[in-house]
Amino acid sequence: MSSHTPIGRKVTLNDIAAGCDVSRATVSLVLRGSPLVHKLTRARVEEELRRQGYVYNRAAANLRRRSSSSIALILNDLANPFFAEFAAGVDEALGAAGFVTLLGCTGESAEREQAVLGSLLEHGPGGIILSPAEHSNAHDVLAVVGRRAPLLLFNRELGGALPEFAHWDQLMLDNQRGARLATEHLIARGHQRIAFFGGHQDSSSCRHRHAGYVDAMRAAKLRIEPDWRIECAPTRLDAAHRTGALFDAAHVPTAAVCYNDAVALGLMLGLHQRGVRPGRDFALTGFDDIAEAALGMPPLTTMSTAPQERGRQAAQLVLQRLQQPQAASRQTIAPVQLVVRESSCPPPTA
Repeated sequence: MSSHTPIGRKVTLNDIAAGCDVSRATVSLVLRGSPLVHKLTRARVEEELRRQGYVYNRAAANLRRRSSSSIALILNDLANPFFAEFAAGVDEALGAAGFVTLLGCTGESAEREQAVLGSLLEHGPGGIILSPAEHSNAHDVLAVVGRRAPLLLFNRELGGALPEFAHWDQLMLDNQRGARLATEHLIARGHQRIAFFGGHQDSSSCRHRHAGYVDAMRAAKLRIEPDWRIECAPTRLDAAHRTGALFDAAHVPTAAVCYNDAVALGLMLGLHQRGVRPGRDFALTGFDDIAEAALGMPPLTTMSTAPQERGRQAAQLVLQRLQQPQAASRQTIAPVQLVVRESSCPPPTA
């Protein structure tokens, strides 16, 4: 056991952790009332909190939490312009309401998500907006945020069942319908060999978009070859590297529905490198309508999700939850709209 903290220095979570031989994260979970800490461990930590005089600090933290002027925003990929625009919308709406945005990024790592959530929660935000990392699940998120923190899930579902006692709201994009509309647009242009390019099946948003693509292909009675489903990280760099897989297929596609705009822009680069002209020799669509989509070469046909408006909407939903903490949880589906530009050309003639 460690000695008492020197007089005049504030007791920290590290002091408590060292005093009862547990991790700093475990102390933080106890302070937030997480139901996943073993009762004997909880008792040991609470005894150490009393021994080192941390009880008053804990009460002050709870008081700050009830009157917090900040909201935590945790994103899975801040390098994606979609999330940068989304974050700008969140910050604009929160700023207008007198709140400060605490921003964290997980880089698509569920482990990093745990650390970022724990760190930002130490600042006592009034609520949380979370765009989950791949492989993130409700059990692990609950272990960090506890039962009481207002939380809004954006864009992706968590693995596992959401806890009934936690008031967790959801703001989702109309992913399946959007990808179906994009696929139908390519079919109407005359394409029959259409690939679905990018993203990972571990992501709920990718699964839903792929399902929309499959819906449209089946409704048109078009064949779907297994090698027309090409997975990659949802980034332009990985998409460019995976472009060759399109041309390894037994039946080379003439078009691709891309998981998002970053993937579509990366695929354009990969096509150019192979001497294939996007928008003339090969058609493609994106998803998001980031600001850069209209400036692509060629300009990108995509599904507009209005990312900055979605950010403002997410902020408003969290603020509403703060005003009505006991209201029933709700799921909001944000609409998407097809924006036709030059990338979705008809198939090349023989």
